[in-house]
Amino acid sequence: MQAALTRSIAAVRPSGRATRQVTRASVEWYGPDRPKFLGPFSNSTPSYLKGEYPGDYGWDTAGLSADPETFARYRELEVIHARWAMLGALGCVTPELLQRQGVANFGEAVWFKAGAQIFQEGGLDYLGNPSLIHAQSIVAILLTQLVLMGLIEGYRVNGGPAGEGLDALYPGEAFDPLGLADDPDTFAELKVKEIKNGRLAMVSMLGFFVQGIVTRKGPIENFADHIADPSNNFYVLYAPNNA
Repeated sequence: MQAALTRSIAAVRPSGRATRQVTRASVEWYGPDRPKFLGPFSNSTPSYLKGEYPGDYGWDTAGLSADPETFARYRELEVIHARWAMLGALGCVTPELLQRQGVANFGEAVWFKAGAQIFQEGGLDYLGNPSLIHAQSIVAILLTQLVLMGLIEGYRVNGGPAGEGLDALYPGEAFDPLGLADDPDTFAELKVKEIKNGRLAMVSMLGFFVQGIVTRKGPIENFADHIADPSNNFYVLYAPNNA
């Protein structure tokens, strides 16, 4: 038992300064004894997937991770897209939830219509509150986003404002004001939780897109309709009307 645990710890080398080693609590998510994509039926996994990184369940039927450089690039893309998807999913459901609860009035609370209100006369009130940000110019918003995101991405990619060599995916410091990654074991577990929730969010966003095309409604309204009448409110009945 102890020998197996030692081998599992030795097999794990997560990237980043704060994760030089992984302690007992996070061994279950890394190394050769980590969970696999088919559970007990995962007899063999690719030799290059050793459980070094969070979210590695040994699944790569297309061989996308066989080349180390390609794997590093895809891994970065996945984590960044996962973070955007989590923010996007939250942004899609929040306007509907707030309007249904009477907390705010967005006019059009559906995610694919809410932002378009900036083009109407009078512009768009953030959170439906005129005392907050009152957006009237899409150009000003785009320029502001470009500047802010450019600075943030520059900080991340270059390893800090002075190029300190921080991990591009998990830079810490200013990106971790609460010190959540100070403990290596906690940090390793949080990485797993992040990628698992991020993957779920990416699938959710795909579902939101398909729902929007098929039903012309937002995810909260679709869910409420389905709960109210499951037999008559599901995709198969909507699809013929949108063929």
